[in-house]
Amino acid sequence: MKAILTSDAPGPAGHYAQAIVHKGWVYVSGQLPIDPKTGEKRIGSIEEQTGQALKNVAEILKAANSDVSRVVKTTVYISDIGLWDRVNEVYAEFFGEHRPARAVVPTRELHFGFQIEIEAIAAVDHEP
Repeated sequence: MKAILTSDAPGPAGHYAQAIVHKGWVYVSGQLPIDPKTGEKRIGSIEEQTGQALKNVAEILKAANSDVSRVVKTTVYISDIGLWDRVNEVYAEFFGEHRPARAVVPTRELHFGFQIEIEAIAAVDHEP
């Protein structure tokens, strides 16, 4: 197993890796809408939060020799299921024609007042 760490995504804030690559797969830890360059917590609109969380996932995938077209499964944690339509618009634009398997998990609260967290599993071309 190989841990992934890139400065192009927020660093782990606890005892976990941004992602783990193992036997042709990368498992990306849940990503919050934090700007990795400034450390700013993006707590604006749900669209902004979703876009930043997905960008963070994409950067980690890149560091693991994968990309969004290789994502097979995502899990989306959302603090208010009433926001789902708006999240889904950003999500659909981000993935385009690619449609990974997905689970949506409504939850009461997320860290720091965020409304969304996204994790992913993707295939890798070769281990970094």
